[in-house]
Parts: sequence; C-alpha cells; structure tokens
Amino acid sequence: PSESPHTPSTTMPAGLLSRAPPAASRAQLLASISATSARAASTLAAGWARTAAGLPAPTPVPGEPEHVKIKTDEVPGPRSRALLAEMNAVQDPRSVHLFWDMKKSKGNYIHDADGNAVLDVIGHIGSLPLGYNHPDVVAASKSDEWGPHLAQRPALGFCPPADWPDKIRDVFYAVAPKGLAEVVTTCGCGASAVENAMKVAFIYKRNIIRGSDTPSKEDTESCMTNDVPGSPDLAMLSFKGGFHGRTLGALSCTRSKSIHKVDFPAFPWPMVDFPQLKYPLSENHAVNKREEDRCLQLVEECIKTYPMPIAGLLVEPILSEGGDLHASPRFFQELRRITRENEVLLIADEVQTGVGGTGKFWAHEHWELEGDYPDIVTFAKKMQASGLYMKTSLRPPQPYRIYGTWMGDPLRVLQCEIVSKTIEKYNLLDNANQTGDFIMSGLRQLGEVYQENVHNVRGTGTFIAFDSDTGASRDKLLAFMRTHGVHTLGCGDRSIRLRPSLIFGPKHAVEFLSILEDAIVAVRK
Repeated sequence: PSESPHTPSTTMPAGLLSRAPPAASRAQLLASISATSARAASTLAAGWARTAAGLPAPTPVPGEPEHVKIKTDEVPGPRSRALLAEMNAVQDPRSVHLFWDMKKSKGNYIHDADGNAVLDVIGHIGSLPLGYNHPDVVAASKSDEWGPHLAQRPALGFCPPADWPDKIRDVFYAVAPKGLAEVVTTCGCGASAVENAMKVAFIYKRNIIRGSDTPSKEDTESCMTNDVPGSPDLAMLSFKGGFHGRTLGALSCTRSKSIHKVDFPAFPWPMVDFPQLKYPLSENHAVNKREEDRCLQLVEECIKTYPMPIAGLLVEPILSEGGDLHASPRFFQELRRITRENEVLLIADEVQTGVGGTGKFWAHEHWELEGDYPDIVTFAKKMQASGLYMKTSLRPPQPYRIYGTWMGDPLRVLQCEIVSKTIEKYNLLDNANQTGDFIMSGLRQLGEVYQENVHNVRGTGTFIAFDSDTGASRDKLLAFMRTHGVHTLGCGDRSIRLRPSLIFGPKHAVEFLSILEDAIVAVRK
C-alpha cells in the first residue's frame, strides 16, 4: 500500500482498502490464537492501559467515539464500493482509501461511508493538524471574518484585502522559523512551495555568477527561446529517497518511488545518498557516524565537481516517503556548513514534517543550528496554507519573479491562524512529545516479542515509523489493521509510518498498539 497505485487496470478499481482480505471479527481471531500468545497480548495491552491512565490527555473533541467501531464484514463496505463505482465513471479512484462522512467524523476517528468509526493514524497523509471537527476550528469557521472569504477568492498578489498585511504579520510571523523574516504564500500544495523555493535559489545563484542582480539584454532575449544564458544550466541537489512533489521541477528532485517519475521529462540534476542509520542509535554511534560522514563527503564532492553549478540543496528533516529516514543534528549542521561555504542555499522542505508532529513546530529546530539557520523553509499540509519562509536578502530585486494569480488563499490563512493558536492554547507540542514517547515505548515492547514484525523503531514526537521484515509482511499488517479499524500507511520498502493529529493522546495510542498486536499475531499464524 502506498499513496500511488502501481498496477493500472481497465476494470472498476475497488480502491486500496479493498485489497485487504475479508475480516473475521476480532473475537473470532483471538479465539484462534494460542494461549501463550493471547496471554502475552493481554499482558502488554493491560500495561499500556495502566500507563496511559496516568498520563495527561489532550482535551477530547465532543462526540469523539470511545473506540473503534466496525459495522461491516469488509472494509470498504457496500456503500463505499458503490461510491468507488460511481467515482470510476468520472474520475480515477485507484488511490482512494476510503470515503468519509465529514459531519460524523470527530476527533481522531474518521467515520467512513458505511458507518465504521476508524482510528485515523495517518491524518490525511500528515495534513490533519487538529483531528476532525475540532470545536475551536468549527467555532472560528462560523465567525463573520470567514464569510467574505467563502463568497469570493482574491488574487492576493494583485488585489489583496485591506487586512492582508495584518494577517501576514499576525499569522505567519507568529510561527516563523528563526532567522527567516520573509514569507511567500503559494497556491495550496507543497509542490508549489518547493517550485518557488527552487526559483529563489536559481535567482540567487545566477546573480552571483552574473555579478549583478539585474538580467542583461542577452539574458532577457535568450530566455524566451529557452537558451543560455537566460535559461541557465543550474541544478538542485537532493537526496536518494526524498520526496518533494509531483510538479516537473520538484519531481526532478523526488527520488522515492518510480511511479511518481516514470514517463515524465526531468532536469539532469544530481542526487546523493542519505544516511541509512542502524538502530538502536545508542548502540551504533560509531557506524552511524561513519555513514553520515560518507554521505557528507558525497554532498561536498557533488557541489564542487558537478558540471552544473548547484544553486540549492533540498532536504527533508525526515525523508518521509523514502522510509522515514533520520539523521543526527551533527549531519544537518555539517550540511549547513558545506552549503554556506559553497554559496548553495539550504532549503528545509518541511511540507510533511512542519507544524508540530515532531514535537517542535518546525522539525529543523531539532538540528540545533544555533543561529546559522536554513535559507528557506517550505510548508504546507498541517499548516493548511502553503508557501515558504526565506531570508529577507533573498527577495528578488524585480517584481513578478515569484508570483501567481492566487498567491495563497485567505480562507486557508484563517485556518492556519486557528490551528497555531489552538496548538499553543492546549500545549499540543507537549502532547506530541508525551504521546510519541508512549507510542515508541509500546512499539519497542512489541519488538521484543515480535522482532521480525516490529524493529528499527524511530521517530520524534508522534512522527514515528518502524520496519517489518519484508514489504509483504508490512502490507499484511496494514491490511489487517484497516479491516479492524486503524487507518495508516506504509513508506519506503517495508516501513509503517504514523502521522496522527496533534490531539492524538495516550488513550488512542493504546488502541493503536493493541490492534497492531492483533495484526501481528494474525499474520504470524
């Protein structure tokens, strides 16, 4: 299972969820488990419940279910299958995991079209900050301030509302990464943020090479025929396993899955290896340092020897689609040194990692850069709005260089405002850290009992992943969990990742861990 289908079909697709086998009830399943395994499961689950009961919990969303409720024998059920057929007549539904009821879904539980209440641990691929129908967001949406933005959408770079400067300052500067005092809002997706970040990097590098921030007559004429020097031979450097979007520029830096890239023209830009750390980290300091040093050497060599000048280095704080790959703060500190010394912009792609899931508002805060911050930080997903923060020195000297009709969406900015205020109001960064520690502890306990199914547990906050022994066994775990009420995704070749909302608490973690253990026992039979 992944975000993209791998096998084209001319028949009515049943959706990724329907690849799971028909589900026996959990009671029937547990009745077939050996007495030893059942006792082990009971012991772990009871211990998790006791621990969770003593931990602070986020304020629950009114109407949130007490637990998973599965009404249909199969997931998706009959109504969802009918919707898949309807959608297939007008749009390709092969990536659809489920249809959901937007009114009935509450908190951390998504109600599907068949009335099943499913624990959502993937949060719309990491883009759901406060769960479903959070009362603070619902109340804000009914305010007079939101109404005019529902009636019309302005071209913000052309005719912004009179309060737009205040909104930029109050919303975006309130959560701005350190050292970055300029913000650009884009059309809504992460790829648009990345595309514009790369354009900023190319302007920066071209100005250095040209020795001027004003394009020459030759530049302006040659660019119209896609020729040098106006369309220069410049490159972006990215990492193997990284994901930066599906638009053509961003796609040239995306290296996670071939299905994203095949058949599309790409820029001849380089990639280098990202560290493949060994776990547990506490037992592998020396080997992991050697691995990081090897990759750092590749970065430096590429910047200095690649036939095209490198304008920017694009890196996710955690390489998400590629398998939730982590590196140490020292690794990123060295990336900052190398890029600074070689006049290459360091771009932190925080589209998936930003806005609290890692226990800090921005994941690159974990790099401990101490004043020497990234040059650009991109955002989207949990932020609701999309765009980039950058150093003020990077603003192009000419207008219209970084521009578009929409230049953002005021309605999404209002969502962003209430999200950031709610995070602070309820101390949700603390909750992400506490709940994340609890989940990691539970996963490590499972790994001690079922090592081949749960190992390489890694993460920060609730931005967590673990590996199964093979991709096939990982897929079986995901299939079982879906049919028994847990919605999440894989990443990389054999990893399962978690991207819950920021109101995901210890109680929800216990339910997730318990159903995961049921799945492990089932696939091991």
